[in-house]
Amino acid sequence: MKPTLFLLAAGMGSRYGGLKQLDGLGPNGETIMDYSIYDAIEAGFGKIVWVIRKDFEEQFRTQILAKYEGKVKCELCFQGIDALPEGFSVPEGREKPWGTNHAVLMGKDVIKEPFCVINCDDFYNRDAFMVIGKYLANLPEDAKGQYAMVGFRVGNTLSENGTVSRGVCSKDANGNLTTCVERTKIARLEDGTVAYRADNKEDGEWVSVDEAAPVSMNMWGFTPDYFQYSEEYFKEFLSDEANIKNLKSEFFIPLMVNKLINDGTATCKVLDTTSKWFGVTYSEDRPETVARIAKLVEDGVYPNKLF
Repeated sequence: MKPTLFLLAAGMGSRYGGLKQLDGLGPNGETIMDYSIYDAIEAGFGKIVWVIRKDFEEQFRTQILAKYEGKVKCELCFQGIDALPEGFSVPEGREKPWGTNHAVLMGKDVIKEPFCVINCDDFYNRDAFMVIGKYLANLPEDAKGQYAMVGFRVGNTLSENGTVSRGVCSKDANGNLTTCVERTKIARLEDGTVAYRADNKEDGEWVSVDEAAPVSMNMWGFTPDYFQYSEEYFKEFLSDEANIKNLKSEFFIPLMVNKLINDGTATCKVLDTTSKWFGVTYSEDRPETVARIAKLVEDGVYPNKLF
């Protein structure tokens, strides 16, 4: 069974200042997700699923889905702040969505095969798709709890225009993930070293990290049993008074994966890639991203027009 590519596209991109998932960056207005989908198809993926907000479904269908008709199977699902388990309600004053793993949960009714989760606004490069696609395609048909993540080398994932958020990972002797800690402020310092702010605070002390340390770019590989585990743990998350009182608390993918690893329910293989990430975390990143895509097209890595 061919794996599915699941794209998280429900965010507005607050730091970028617009709906960057739909920003045309290629020579014919291609979006970053167009290149991800092209690479995924090349890597053997058989279906594309997006999770989006319901309020821009029409624009999304017109601007994005139409171009893939007849080329690959596509489906949509929707993330809403009120998409909660029975017995739970949105806390008064809450406006922020519930996070990446809540977005993943929205795909439970349309994804029945191994799947790879990615962000829509990150340019992962083809090697990353080949690595995760091969892993998922080779899983036994009834596989459960044998997950994976593509571990990008942190030095290949930075922006020149500000700090970035990355899940800094550690792994055991078998290459399985042991921890993934979300660091929201990572940067290359003036002396060339890579470091993150302690406690994710603006004035926190800089803590250095190895240039080749694996980090999560939200490129995960799961089997459908992941949805059931996520549903159960989301109820625990919502039952925690601290999460309800904090109107910005989020149900992150690393939070879920860490739990499953720690309680022995699942393993998560860390897959190395030589791919260099780039994207538009900040609006200032855009010109460089456009130039890098143009160079890949010029070098023949991608055709001038994708779809």
